[in-house]
Amino acid sequence: MRRLTITVDHQRCVGNAQCLNLAPGVFRHNDAVQSEVFDPTGAPEAVILKAARFCPTSAIRVVDATTGDVLFP
Repeated sequence: MRRLTITVDHQRCVGNAQCLNLAPGVFRHNDAVQSEVFDPTGAPEAVILKAARFCPTSAIRVVDATTGDVLFP
């Protein structure tokens, strides 16, 4: 299992919670009701990538932490 770096662009996030619904072990809302990553190992990679793809504002970026390869977008 590869390590992932997952970030949420708060300039884009509107807090619709799509990522929380798909990967609740990875994402949560912060005090501003925007998504944030609290456990990048909280779901399988395929689920994390699905959550990123379903973000309506494309606010989620997923990178291979070891190689730096961008997995999404």
